[in-house]
Amino acid sequence: MLETVDKTKRPWVVVSIVLATFMVAIEATIVATAIPHIVGQLGGFTYYSWVFSAYLLAQSTTTVIYGKLSDVFGRKPILIGGIVIFLIASAAAGFAWSMASLIGFRLLQGIGAGAIQPVSMTVIGDLYKLEERARVQGVLASVWAISAVTGPLAGGIIVDNFSWGWIFWINLPLGLLTIAGLGLFLHESIEPRKVKIDYLGSLFFSVAIVSLLAMLTDTDSGFGILAGLAAVFCVSGGLFFLQERRAPQPIISLALWSQRLIATSNTATLLAGMALIGLTTVLPIYVQGVLGRSPLVAGFTLTMLVVGWPMAVMLSSRFYRAFGIRSTLRTGSLMFPVGAVFLLFLQPESSPISAGIGSFLMGFGMGLISITSVVLVQESVEWSMRGSATASIIFSRSLGNTLGATILGAILNFGIVHFGNGDLAAQLHEVLNQPAGLADLAATPAVRTVFHSALHWTFWGVFILALLTFATTWLIPVSRDAGRKEARI
Repeated sequence: MLETVDKTKRPWVVVSIVLATFMVAIEATIVATAIPHIVGQLGGFTYYSWVFSAYLLAQSTTTVIYGKLSDVFGRKPILIGGIVIFLIASAAAGFAWSMASLIGFRLLQGIGAGAIQPVSMTVIGDLYKLEERARVQGVLASVWAISAVTGPLAGGIIVDNFSWGWIFWINLPLGLLTIAGLGLFLHESIEPRKVKIDYLGSLFFSVAIVSLLAMLTDTDSGFGILAGLAAVFCVSGGLFFLQERRAPQPIISLALWSQRLIATSNTATLLAGMALIGLTTVLPIYVQGVLGRSPLVAGFTLTMLVVGWPMAVMLSSRFYRAFGIRSTLRTGSLMFPVGAVFLLFLQPESSPISAGIGSFLMGFGMGLISITSVVLVQESVEWSMRGSATASIIFSRSLGNTLGATILGAILNFGIVHFGNGDLAAQLHEVLNQPAGLADLAATPAVRTVFHSALHWTFWGVFILALLTFATTWLIPVSRDAGRKEARI
């Protein structure tokens, strides 16, 4: 495919991508702030993590498919198609009547979201040279900063004054404007070629991940059911790897992933995604339930994370020129576990400012890990593989989010059972299944103590994952002088 976008129209394409990015970014901050209230109203706190896991599962499964499809059929139709699916699911999610329906619509949302971020980043890679790309990525990063401020504020206002359905319906005007912009200004010349999409591999992968998530989440099932889920996971996982070895167009190219740079970058991104989703899903309920603050305050602790991330992206090109890519990546990623340390010292009397500082440091470290991984991977392959290579990074992050949300959610549930000693655990679940349950925890100190102790187990999980991420970045093969002066790899 040859890109034929006129330079005068490139800014309008970027504006369209900015709108798409803002739609996804603000969705993350609004939902993270409002989900405790929504889950309390619908009931079923046990399945709290599934609201995130279902979305992330669908996103991670489809990301690599969309990346490959964009290499074959062009970026424009795949990106617009993903946005349409995302908007339909968003409209439906606002009418969810139960936890099951909400999880189902979040699953459909994830299917659409799987196209938006990787294909948008690939379009930027197509339109701009490496030295120009950092500036445009900085613009996109600023979108995350803006959404970090407006998302929690909008989420708090909506939950307090309107139907929570507007948490999802707010996507509709943004998505329609994005589609209009892409339709008018993004023009492509496509060289048709035959391709076979690895749908069977996608099926095996989905079955393996779903069985793993069910195994980790459904802790009340007997040994027989858990053993059966484990068997399904092993069999489907084995069939998935066999399929990838023989498929002419595998969902995951083993040859691509076997390259050391891509393998280590993806591993670091996966671990970072696991840690970051733990922070995103657990910190708001800690600030509300244990520290006794409002959803708005809880949202702003996450704001610091999303401020730190784009700030690191915007400063990355300067860091590369001054210190080189390797030093920037290794030193910057140290901020990831340092930020997680702040979570370990949170107590019921702590200030939310401490949580905000930890969020900012983790966000800054994640920003450097993310942008460096994308740049390194994109520059290591030719154009015809750029969509798939970029999608591999997004896939790794999404898979990490999926596993992290589920594993850390399971740790939280185990912690509640362990520290609750039966009656207190049942009382805590009863409180959390009420719309204002988190706000009522302050009235029952014993129950709040159980919640505090259980959440601290998840904070330890986040810290360990952050340490592993930092260690893995040292395995990414980058020369000492890469990125200096001309910011070239």
